[in-house]
Amino acid sequence: MKRKSINFIATILIAILLSQFLPWWSIMVSAFLTSLFISLKKGAVFFVPFIAIAMLWIIHAYYLSSGNDFMLAKKIAVLLPLQGNPYLLMIITGVIGGIAAGFAGVLGKQFNNLLGWNKK
Repeated sequence: MKRKSINFIATILIAILLSQFLPWWSIMVSAFLTSLFISLKKGAVFFVPFIAIAMLWIIHAYYLSSGNDFMLAKKIAVLLPLQGNPYLLMIITGVIGGIAAGFAGVLGKQFNNLLGWNKK
């Protein structure tokens, strides 16, 4: 449980730091690095980075959208088949970011195994 918590927090912190300098795919770099150095097992390899980045993106989207009363989010939600629901748009945004981070986490674990760093 401790490794999962450390990986979760490290993924969020590295993603926030890298997002200051890199585009959206910096979340994938953070998930890759944390999974490379803080090895997890089984499904946690995918789901810990997934949940960390999904939460980060949902909270960040809410924070950005609440400043203008969700006007832009509502307009984009109308363009997509979401019936103008900005909250559903934020959830979908988080899920997309989470999937990208989850796959990057799995790739980081595979590199960990390839390099022989995993503990047996």
